[in-house]
Amino acid sequence: MPTILVVEDNKNQQLLYEEELQREGYTIVTAFDGKDAIEKVKEKPPDLIILDINMPRMDGIETIGKILSQHKQIPIIINTAYGSYKSSFMTWAADAYIVKSSDLSELKDKIKELLTNRPKDF
Repeated sequence: MPTILVVEDNKNQQLLYEEELQREGYTIVTAFDGKDAIEKVKEKPPDLIILDINMPRMDGIETIGKILSQHKQIPIIINTAYGSYKSSFMTWAADAYIVKSSDLSELKDKIKELLTNRPKDF
């Protein structure tokens, strides 16, 4: 099963994603912020990353740049409470931008789409 790295500083949100996505059959690894995420990617690159933007120590935008400079093939979904970052060119490097919601259907659908459409040699 694909491994998803969930980068989220809110513990309750992190737990919700972990439980919901494990029910979908994914292996979930979590990180508290961008620096933690970069270490997790170095240890074992995941199949997909779900990334918040506003986090302590290193925000999601800086994290995207650092991860993609080493691992361009990993799909990244920005999942934030703020729709305003969508127009920022710094977020365009992500494969998808989804505003947080209590209904995770859009997020789950996008995960399936990105994992299904990724290159076969990944």
